[in-house]
Amino acid sequence: MKKFTFLSCCLFLALPLTTQAVVVNDVTGMTPVEVTAVMQPESTQQVAELIKNSKGPISIAGKKYSMGGQTAINNGIQIDTQKLNHVIDFNPEQKLLTIETGATWRQVQELIDPYNLSVKIMQSYANFSIGGSLSVNVHGRYIGEGPIILSVEKFKIVLADGSIVEATPKENQDIFYGAIGGYGGLGVITEVTLRLADNVKVKRISDVMPITKYYPYFMQQIRSDKGAIFHNSVIYPPDFEEVRAVTFKETQEPLTILDRLRPTDQYSYDQEQKIKIVASSDEGKRLRKLYDDLDYIQQPVMWRNYEASFDVSNLQPIKDKDKSFALEEYFIPVDRFEDFYPELIAILKKHRANVINISIRHANADSGSLLAWAKTEVFAFVIYYQQATDEQSKKEVGIWTRELIDAVLAKGGSYYLPYQLHATSEQFQRAYPQAERFFKLKAQLDPENKFSNMMLKKYGPSAVQQVK
Repeated sequence: MKKFTFLSCCLFLALPLTTQAVVVNDVTGMTPVEVTAVMQPESTQQVAELIKNSKGPISIAGKKYSMGGQTAINNGIQIDTQKLNHVIDFNPEQKLLTIETGATWRQVQELIDPYNLSVKIMQSYANFSIGGSLSVNVHGRYIGEGPIILSVEKFKIVLADGSIVEATPKENQDIFYGAIGGYGGLGVITEVTLRLADNVKVKRISDVMPITKYYPYFMQQIRSDKGAIFHNSVIYPPDFEEVRAVTFKETQEPLTILDRLRPTDQYSYDQEQKIKIVASSDEGKRLRKLYDDLDYIQQPVMWRNYEASFDVSNLQPIKDKDKSFALEEYFIPVDRFEDFYPELIAILKKHRANVINISIRHANADSGSLLAWAKTEVFAFVIYYQQATDEQSKKEVGIWTRELIDAVLAKGGSYYLPYQLHATSEQFQRAYPQAERFFKLKAQLDPENKFSNMMLKKYGPSAVQQVK
């Protein structure tokens, strides 16, 4: 049996704290937070020493793709995990990888692709850090899968007292289900063991239909298709009447794309201009479907890893002087799909939200995380939109965001937490009914509230008491 072990052999070096304030931000540029220092530990031991010797508050950042202050807290220390990126153990035969959580999915893909293995569950883009993905309990376009917690064997976490604990679904179970999807509230997950999948050839298939036909199409043709690897659908603005369903099915046909991974720099001037045109007007949005009609004539055959290695540079620039692109996401039980989408569309039209597209994904139920967004089998509606960044525009986005949250809650659904903090405390508690249990666990593990960020501050125990 082949087994490869890679260990960081560097000795612990003291990490001096600087008193110079630093302003950190996220990819949208809309959430500047002043912190006292940014630290970059390179091992679990360095993280443990840093936390043990710190009074807090401490926030945790990876690649900073969350959009509402989830990676920073005012006057605190930000632990930047990007140098915490070493491979600990890789066992190709067992399809298991143990890696530090500052590594990106792209680093994982480059390691495992020569062994014809693939990541089991991740986002559509490979730039994100593994730790960030665990902290928000991500999902992707994978049929038959769901939140990333379903692919995690175990992890190491550094708690507020500097202790290093290993958690699995059976050992330190409360920490396992609290820390995944816990936004860094319980500690710093420094190492994780992930189950991998086979890298297979996939063929892209596209079907366009009225949105009224999508639910039966998905339930009858996609949901139980064992050969379907990726699937999502695009609802086209500004009318939101047509859907393009895109499925990548396992195939034995010859490859038409020979590259095993996409290039790391995927910026395209033509792509930037297309996005600008789509964002500029309703007429520009109607051109989006024409662009896609030309692209989707082809049915390329590629490796699973190729399709999973998109880079966010494909979307650049995300922000400019006075505008930014952003995301929101809503989860609805599968049997409430047809009840929910007309309300979603009506709210977006009423407020003339500048929606670029809405992507529909599917996820199986969560295995038990305390802040689970998929309490049942769900459809996810991912809204990609552009907004102005002045304060009045932010307030206007907040209005339609809260209306959408009320609509999804009325259908037994939820909304995703990595985005702007527009939800009220009451909405948060309705969407995440085990939040009180999560914060009680946090109080046990972190009695001095060392670990914090802008999201935890807004929706934490003090906010819970105010609502009560």
